[in-house]
Amino acid sequence: MSFPLPPPMRRALDLAAEAAEAGEVPVGAVVTVGDQIIAEARNSMLGEIDPTAHAEMVAIRAAAERLGSPRLDQCTVWVSLEPCAMCAAAMANARIAALRFGAEDPKGGGVIHGARIFAQPTCHHRPDVLGGIGEAEAAAQLRDFFLARR
Repeated sequence: MSFPLPPPMRRALDLAAEAAEAGEVPVGAVVTVGDQIIAEARNSMLGEIDPTAHAEMVAIRAAAERLGSPRLDQCTVWVSLEPCAMCAAAMANARIAALRFGAEDPKGGGVIHGARIFAQPTCHHRPDVLGGIGEAEAAAQLRDFFLARR
């Protein structure tokens, strides 16, 4: 039995599909306060010519601007792929309350894999983390994107 995805994850997956259409790695991110989406983004590193333009980074910046504060302690980040170390560190610095992600990233992840930013003793804030939401669709988007490029 499958359950419908929470609307923010559905939107993150739709944004990931938009990223793929633009030739970017298919990752989408949404920031919510309660049930309200306050910011969203897709990967745009190539289009912006910016190595930090990961979906999570762009969405966090937009949320901070919208709320007028670098502290996002009432926010949840929904992202189609496990965040990398850079994005996880940004979430810790922004004091993100919760992280919800789709597919794990064994090669580039920084939460469950790799650097495991939130597990480090130097990490001063750890959001509530839950992965695997929409995992099959997120993994398929990534697999299809990279298969088409081989």
